Order: sequence, then structure tokens, then C-alpha cells
Amino acid sequence: MSDPNIGTKLVNRYQLVRPLGQGAMGKVYMAEDSLLGDVKVAVKFLAQTMLGEKMRERFFQEAKTCAQLGQKSIHVVRVTDYGLNNEDIPFYVMEYLKGESLSDLINYQPLPIPRFLAISQQLCLGLQAAHEGIMLKGESRPISIIHRDIKPSNILIVQDNTLGELAKILDFGIAKLMQEGGEQTNCFMGTLAYASPEQMDGQELDNRSDIYSLGIMMFQMLTGTLPLRASSHTFGSWYKTHQTSQPKSMRELGVSSKVPKLLEDLVMSCLEKKPEDRPQSIAEIITALAPLEERFVTGFRISQRIGATLERLPVNVQSDTIREDLHEDQICKLTSWPKDKPIAEIVFPHALTTSKGVLTTLWAMMSQEEARRRILSTRYNTFICTMTPQPMVLWLTVLYSSQEGPRWLPCYLDLKSPSGQEIGYHLGQSGYYKLLVFSQEEPRRCAQVFTCNIAKRQQQLLQEWIMTAQTRPSIGSAGTSKELLRNEFNNRLKPQVLQHLKSVYLDTGSDLAD
Repeated sequence: MSDPNIGTKLVNRYQLVRPLGQGAMGKVYMAEDSLLGDVKVAVKFLAQTMLGEKMRERFFQEAKTCAQLGQKSIHVVRVTDYGLNNEDIPFYVMEYLKGESLSDLINYQPLPIPRFLAISQQLCLGLQAAHEGIMLKGESRPISIIHRDIKPSNILIVQDNTLGELAKILDFGIAKLMQEGGEQTNCFMGTLAYASPEQMDGQELDNRSDIYSLGIMMFQMLTGTLPLRASSHTFGSWYKTHQTSQPKSMRELGVSSKVPKLLEDLVMSCLEKKPEDRPQSIAEIITALAPLEERFVTGFRISQRIGATLERLPVNVQSDTIREDLHEDQICKLTSWPKDKPIAEIVFPHALTTSKGVLTTLWAMMSQEEARRRILSTRYNTFICTMTPQPMVLWLTVLYSSQEGPRWLPCYLDLKSPSGQEIGYHLGQSGYYKLLVFSQEEPRRCAQVFTCNIAKRQQQLLQEWIMTAQTRPSIGSAGTSKELLRNEFNNRLKPQVLQHLKSVYLDTGSDLAD
């Protein structure tokens, strides 16, 4: 039977294209947003069987909750609009996410430790944002949100151009706003296999209930099986299981040798029957995961992004005729090497203030002879980022000619520092920067000025990284992030960029800057 909603247009803007799925609270469609040029979005309707006034209010509350949480955390599905269709059925509009549910992912096989840790940390950050709360109209302080249905099918894994593999928490449809003195529901809402003992018991819930559900899901991610099994799929059977049965150990399942003891202990502590025996906050879990994250994950994720970046972006070859700005070049020529910098072959960024605003510059020193030989070099640049342990960008500029080969000019932007954020912002906004070359023999004046253009896609990435870094907590030192990026540059990025540059010259047979 054909779906009568297909082809209809909501509020003269969202045209429904096809159904995406259906849950307890409603149906979700893929739609096109005509106002934004047919951009794909997801539209969720409240089920007609639940069209009471209280459920309508709850549905709109879900929309408002997700809208605020989506602003706080990139690990919560983002809601952008809500309203009523012609039949007064409530709907809200979400970002369209194309990916794979965590449920499907772990049905294939348990997750390897690096991937488990990367996904778990993201889920913790999303839950932490919810537990820390949102501001509601008329309230003087944030109101904590308990999801109450954390399970693999409510987690979507997507491939993000900025961050690589990205986990998103879906369906805050039965989330409870934890207001002081607020009324709690006495009826059970959730999923039996993942519900906490206190949730099964109809007690008032706090963030530790979500921690129990997260622990079950983490156990399943590592082992491929649930830690608890009920004799039948009934409320009574699951009630008894969660209240009295002890979870299986990873040793019983034969996977303990593959799971670090620290991690196994953390997961099992989340499964304690009494809330006071579990980690008391998501922040505790994030702290416990930090040393494992640093050991297993960061290099793994950067490596994934480097390959994807080089496949997506063309080599940004530039000639001397591109974007010549005499006024800016004259200002650059008047600069001299800073007295607080050593006379050595170093590279550093600097935001130069001009009458027209901030000009982003990159300063490099080399011998006078090399500076002269590099006049006709082609310029290439790229940027890669790690968000852990501290948000950091590797900004790579290369001067290249077939005769001289590459001159590598890497530097780093700490996205938690005001200067790093400012320079990253201006790079993303302007789309170019000036490379100032100084000679060691004559550091008092700038020897050469090059204009380096930034690919549009990388401008977008820089802006996204700045926004993400503002809400991403640091879980380690900036030095560790810099070392990880430096290793990736030397071991992976450098040979791949060099191969790209050489292929350009093999294709053309000459230096393109000539």
C-alpha cells in the first residue's frame, strides 16, 4: 500500500520523499528543504495513536530538547524546526544522517578496542551535555535531561568530513526533564534489556540510570552479547533479571584477554545494581577512558582522516599571478624578523593587523640562497586536525619545484588558545594567507612574499573545527596532540602529499608556476 504522505509538502517547505523508519512515538521520513535548495532533512511525525494533548506537548518538548542539545553537542541529533501539518499532526525536522546504527554494526562482530573507545567517548560527551542540562524558559538554572532509552539502535554512526567516524545519539522521545519537585511518571518507558533496576521499579531516575544502560551497551560493543539474559522477553522476567541476576564476566565469554583490565572494570562498575555503586557521573567515565583513549585511539582516527582528506581534496596548485594584492605585499615587505624568535629555520603563524583588518601570515626562515631559488615554486597547503587529547590543527604549507623538490613548512594551531582560534577563524573566512620568507643572513627584512589560497572545502573544515573545539573538552596536553600530528605528518601525510605533487608534474611535464 502506497504511503499517502509521500510527495506532500509541509508548511510549503519540506517535501516528503520516502520513509526512513518507524518507532513507538512516530514515523520518520526523508524530505527535501526547498527553502535551502532541496537540502535533505529528516522529518519525524507523532504517531496518530498518540495524539493526546499530553503526548503532543511531550513531542514538542522533545523537539525543543533536541534543538538545544544539538547546539551543545555534535553527538546529539540536531533539530532545526517543528510545527503541525494540515491535519494538525505534530512534526519536527532534524538533520538528515546517512550512516549505520550501532546495533547493525555490532551484529557483525564486537568492536576492536580503538573503535570502541572512539565511539564510547563520543557517546559520553553527548550524554554529558544532556545530563548537564538545558535552559528552559522561566528557569534560573539548567535542567538535566535523562535519556532513559540508551541502546545500540538509538545510536547512529556516520562518516563526518571533519571528524571521521561520528556517533550521534537519537530519539530523546522518552527523555525526562529532571526538574526539582517535578512529577515523575510511574509507568515503565524504555527497552527491557537495557533498563536500569530503578527504572524497572518505577523509581525516580537520575543520570546514573543512563550510566547503567550505557554499561550494558558498552559490554555488548566489546563482546557481541548482552551481559544479562532473561528467561523470557516479558516485563516480569526482565524485572527479576535486572534486580537479582549478576552480569556475565568477560572472562566467561573468553574475551577478557583482548580487553584491558581497566576497561573491563569500568564497564562492570556501570552494571552495579545500586546507583551509588556505579560511576556517579559521565565525567567520571570520560576521565577513566582518557588514558585508554590516548593509548589506542588518537593516532587511529587521525590516520583515517588523512586518507579521506587526500582523496577528497585536489592538490591546491597556485601560480604567482593568483590574488596579487600590492598593498598587502608592501606591508609584508616592511616587516622584520621578531627579536624574540631565534635566527633559525623555523615556521610560525602571525595575525598581522592592517588598516583593512587582520591579515593572516605564515613566517618562515631559510638560507638566502634557498629563498632566491624558491621564487618560482608552486605552493600547496592542507590542514589536518585532532580533537583529542586537545583540539589541534596541523597547518602544512609546501613550496615545490621539480628541480628543488619540496620545502616542508608545517606549523600548529592550538584551537583551545585565543590566538589559535583567531588565526583558524581568519583562515576559514578569508580563504588565503601570506607566506613571508626571511633569509638567515638578512633577517631585518622580508625576502619574499607568496600568496597561498585555501581550497573551499578546507575553509569549511577550518570553520567547523573552530566551532567543535569550543565545546570539546581537553582530556590531555597540547604537547601530546602536537606530537601525534607530527608523527602522522612524518609517517603518512608527507609521503602521500609528495606523491600527489609529483603526479601533477608528471602530468604537465613542467613546473606549473613557471
